[in-house]
Amino acid sequence: MDNVAVTLRDIADGDLTIFFQHQQDPVANHMAAFTAKDPSNWAAFQDHWSRILADDGIITKAILLDYEVVGQVGTFELFGEREVTYWIAREHWNKGIATAALSQFLPQIPTRPLHARAAKDNIASRRVLEKCGFVITGEDHGFANARQAETEEFIFTLV
Repeated sequence: MDNVAVTLRDIADGDLTIFFQHQQDPVANHMAAFTAKDPSNWAAFQDHWSRILADDGIITKAILLDYEVVGQVGTFELFGEREVTYWIAREHWNKGIATAALSQFLPQIPTRPLHARAAKDNIASRRVLEKCGFVITGEDHGFANARQAETEEFIFTLV
């Protein structure tokens, strides 16, 4: 990315409204696949984020492009393993933002191995993870709310 600053910062109160707006994009939801049952439910969204922000085991940061909040990156425990996740607003896809943000975030998380998951057809997310050193170590499937169907996914590991 040329002449664009991607930075991370702690989540601020106003960020949740922006994250909620990002979650309203049906194309982004389809790509992410494993999303909220009802992405338009503001009360459920607020409840979810209240739990995230209150949990010391979850680390999450806002992703800024210059001074605009364009997504979030975080880590949490899933199935007894430390996972990373990220979301970039669709209008900012294919600009290297997710790779830059994840590259900045990973040194803040000393736990290894780290894991990530992506729907098999989410090629962009696969590329982000591989650029950041993750390798495919498995496959899984589960019900994807955004697709209303069982969806195949890759499991990635960073050692």
